[in-house]
Amino acid sequence: MVGITKFDAVVSLIGGNGSISCVDGDDISTFYYQGCVAPSESDIDAKQIELQAEWDSQEYARNRLVEYDALNQFELISDDDVNGTTTHKDAIAAIKTKYPKG
Repeated sequence: MVGITKFDAVVSLIGGNGSISCVDGDDISTFYYQGCVAPSESDIDAKQIELQAEWDSQEYARNRLVEYDALNQFELISDDDVNGTTTHKDAIAAIKTKYPKG
């Protein structure tokens, strides 16, 4: 599991409105801003929770991608076309069944 940090939350909140020049761990007191107003601690905490929930909700997609990448899809599609089989379609369906959308 990847943990979304306060740094991630701050970057998401300030976007292109400023830059962070120094970060020391996850201690919000060590964030330094240039050309922007620092978000409040409560805004940062809320954004961190939001980003973590978004990341967690996409776990199925990350798991599917790993398995899709392991398939030789072009070869499977070509073989299916030549042989009249459904190997590629079956492999994709199995991965989707293994990792259903949350």
